[in-house]
Amino acid sequence: MAEVTYAPTEDLDLIRSTTRQFLEEKADLGVVRRVMMTDDGHDRGLWSGFSEMGWTGLLVPEDYGGAGLGYLELSVVLDEMGRLVTPGPFFASAVVATTAMIELGSSDQQERWLPAMASGEKVATLGVFEKARDWGLEHLRTSAVEEAGVWKLSGTKRYVLDGHVADLLFVVAKVGDGLGVFVVEADSPGLTVSQVPVLDPTRRQAVVELDNVVAAARLQGGSSGLARVLRLGSVALACEQVGGAQRVLESTVAYARTRHQFGRPIGSFQAVKHRCAEMLMKVEHAKSVAYHAARVTDDLDELDIASPLAASVSSEAYLWAAGESIQIHGGIGFTWEHEAHLYLKRAKSASLLLGDPRFHRSLLAEALSL
Repeated sequence: MAEVTYAPTEDLDLIRSTTRQFLEEKADLGVVRRVMMTDDGHDRGLWSGFSEMGWTGLLVPEDYGGAGLGYLELSVVLDEMGRLVTPGPFFASAVVATTAMIELGSSDQQERWLPAMASGEKVATLGVFEKARDWGLEHLRTSAVEEAGVWKLSGTKRYVLDGHVADLLFVVAKVGDGLGVFVVEADSPGLTVSQVPVLDPTRRQAVVELDNVVAAARLQGGSSGLARVLRLGSVALACEQVGGAQRVLESTVAYARTRHQFGRPIGSFQAVKHRCAEMLMKVEHAKSVAYHAARVTDDLDELDIASPLAASVSSEAYLWAAGESIQIHGGIGFTWEHEAHLYLKRAKSASLLLGDPRFHRSLLAEALSL
């Protein structure tokens, strides 16, 4: 395995500081609340800002108009986005769908679609899952049939992130005994995309129905390539989760220092101290595994271990910290006006997005041959 460096560099520190400054100025929690109350949960002006910052093309090679950076740099941006439960299709398009095109697309396909994805001109998403709490690839029912050199897709995809605002949908379908990933344009005949109610209004989902929809292209690679895309997506999500968990920890500790009961700060009470200390330990643990995973994405064997470990630990830490935060805040923590519920909802939805902790522990056990 290649040597891994954990110390932050000046470049990473610069990315973090500029990202935090932009988000605090342009996408603070007031903006988050406004955007999450809109019909589609997508602010085009904010999206343009992400594009101008170079974030929508962060992973895209320079030859296709992107920054040509990697998951290490992406992890810093996602960490900061997680701190402010940033709304919109960034994770769906600039992370998961872009990774799918980079990992599975041919050079011609990348040349056709990556520049528009890198510039933010086109929003893309990946449609994989079909049944509740079933994140395996072996039970997919959506099928693709080739007729006269044209691929036609039929089936239903659920839990498709930001599918209702996507210009491109990368749809996973059965091809004989294997799987394929197909590019479907949003205006394709036979395609129906319906937004569905969600727990977390900052991250929307849709149901995608396909009735003999003609695919624009089939990407390369089958189940193994798709599994790598999902592993990388899980690493990215873990980095976002630790950013949210860190913000929850900071806001909770700050509240415990200023909220007084019986003439003293509640943070001086032993029970509250213990809760805050446990939050710190869980968050720091999650950071360690998430950052490690972001640094080993080029090592295929290590990624198979690091990704599910990061996903399971980060999901549990974030959800636990968000729940404890509400308890420590007391009555105000349950109100709509307070920020605590935004983080609890994001923590819960993220813990189910690409597989719950139990699913990822099963992947980890498989990777370790346990």
